[in-house]
Amino acid sequence: MRMSPDQLFPYATGPVIDVVNGIKPDQLGEQTPCSDFDVSRLLNHLLYWGPSLEGAARKETVPPPVTPESEVDIPDDWQPKLVAQLAKLTESWSDPAAWEGTTHMGGPTELPAAMVGGMVTGEIVVHGSDLARATGQSIEFSEDLLAYVHKEVESGAEWGRDMGVYGPEVPVPADAPLLDRILGLTGRDPNS
Repeated sequence: MRMSPDQLFPYATGPVIDVVNGIKPDQLGEQTPCSDFDVSRLLNHLLYWGPSLEGAARKETVPPPVTPESEVDIPDDWQPKLVAQLAKLTESWSDPAAWEGTTHMGGPTELPAAMVGGMVTGEIVVHGSDLARATGQSIEFSEDLLAYVHKEVESGAEWGRDMGVYGPEVPVPADAPLLDRILGLTGRDPNS
């Protein structure tokens, strides 16, 4: 029996929480596969947008902070804050009602809640992988979760590229592991 997206969400955040807990302070300057971010900036990105993504699950518009993301420094207590934020995301997106109807993702545009939930799940998986690779950690996700995320990323890849969220697709063999195929769709080279 296949799990629904709300049941799969904890399988995205659990491994990422393990990675976050494994990051050492001297690794904050390491470059991630996401060319815009080193580890510190990527952690900050997750903290910055976390409340908006959590609010989307509750059908609440939670705008991002007034200060632009690029001007916000990572807090000294980033580790417990990010673990707590990921736990809140898990709680909110594990509610089946989060995936029904429409919602807002930090702004006025109304979107299907299932689409937003898919984007949030993909964001957690891809950025969790970015953090693991940048800090020399391994990360493993369930095959059911990866199959779901691959489908979501594949269906929105062109839109993601048009919005500048994803880079140009990196060709990955069709028989490569699902995580590698997801990373290739988002413009990351899983072999570098």
